[in-house]
Amino acid sequence: MTLWGGGFEERPSDLLWQFTVDRSDRRLLVDDIRGSLAHVAMLGAVGVLDEDETAGIATGLETLLAEAEAGEFVWSDGDEDVHTAVERRLTELIGDAAGKLHTGRSRNDQVCLDLRLYLRRAADERVVQIAELANVLAALAEEAGDTVVASYTHVQQAQPVPLAHHLLAYAWMLVRDRDRFRDAYARIDVSPLGAGASAGSRLPLDPHLTADSLGFRGAFANSMDAVGSRDFVAEYVFCCAQSMVTLSRLAEEMVLWATEEYGWVTYSDSFTTGSSAMPQKKNPDVAELARGKTATVIGDLNTLMTLQKGLPLTYNRDLQEDKRAVFHADDSLALALAAIGGMLESAVFHPPPPSSMVTALDLAEVLVERGIPFREAHEAVGGLVATLVAEGRKLADATAGELETAHVQLVPGDLAILTPEGSVEARATAGGGSMDSVRTQLTQLRAALR
Repeated sequence: MTLWGGGFEERPSDLLWQFTVDRSDRRLLVDDIRGSLAHVAMLGAVGVLDEDETAGIATGLETLLAEAEAGEFVWSDGDEDVHTAVERRLTELIGDAAGKLHTGRSRNDQVCLDLRLYLRRAADERVVQIAELANVLAALAEEAGDTVVASYTHVQQAQPVPLAHHLLAYAWMLVRDRDRFRDAYARIDVSPLGAGASAGSRLPLDPHLTADSLGFRGAFANSMDAVGSRDFVAEYVFCCAQSMVTLSRLAEEMVLWATEEYGWVTYSDSFTTGSSAMPQKKNPDVAELARGKTATVIGDLNTLMTLQKGLPLTYNRDLQEDKRAVFHADDSLALALAAIGGMLESAVFHPPPPSSMVTALDLAEVLVERGIPFREAHEAVGGLVATLVAEGRKLADATAGELETAHVQLVPGDLAILTPEGSVEARATAGGGSMDSVRTQLTQLRAALR
């Protein structure tokens, strides 16, 4: 069944059917039915349909909605798309009166409505999921207590920080990811129903009535823009892609942390896999796949940006390709959030202490506090570090005499600060890597995630 064959004398070619029919829109079934219920109620309210017609079509649609929600809707190979399937099934239920459902409507505004309804719901779900993962990280930070690890720059040990501070860095990234979905929601939350094919209708339709009944914050301002634009889809997929990039960065560290060289963490057997050849292997495949799937979601974003770049107004069939990209991106993010969250909840952290060299900056800042220009302090401590490294010794191994000869302002008492724990305790910067900062962050994060 098609909705457009009135002026055609030949049936569609099998090749045309294979090339043009995309069944990915079947997941929009519930959204399409709910949009149709709002549309038919509006048609009745403005007098385009009489009371009996409105009631009969609405009753049939309610039956379809029950079938769809129960997973009992039966698709036909002849259904060109979700819209066709709904009208075909409605005709089976109520007869020719079903043909009045499409009055004042086009598949152009209908599919845009379905997508907006779907993405509103999906955005709400991702907001919840992202907050759940941020809460997992916050709980791990609390469990970490005062454990100190090295922070890294250039994948080289840099300064000592609480392990909790490191974990909370990802929690704050996730808060921003969540907020992007909330921000995008406002631009998704506009009803296009009533825009028709491109320019509206001569019938007395009321787009604001359908917008209100479907819970939208408003209706379209320009009918051509309403049916011809997919920036809201691309924005949603950007939110997915950026969230996946956050997960990919976290996943990269989860892989590194589990290596023998890092030795920071052990994951549950239930969230790791083995090797077909090497019995000793315990692989963090969940994290690796999250990293890999990020590439495909970035590809989805590229697809949607490229899809729009050369399209004249208004609707063009190219836009049919948007659904596979957005559904894939959304599905990938939803599953990755759940899997990474489960893997982290299974994690047992046991990081080794950082190198004593991570306190070198602290030593230089002691000199700064005594009035030495930072460049001189940097050179003095750098020379001391170079000597110790050449002799295979640690910064903590420096003697009082070496401190005194490295620079006239270094004194034996400075040895007391040359511990990672001492460095963390002395950290003064708000938001920096101190335990006071961690406690403040946990309070702020819990408030942000309520």
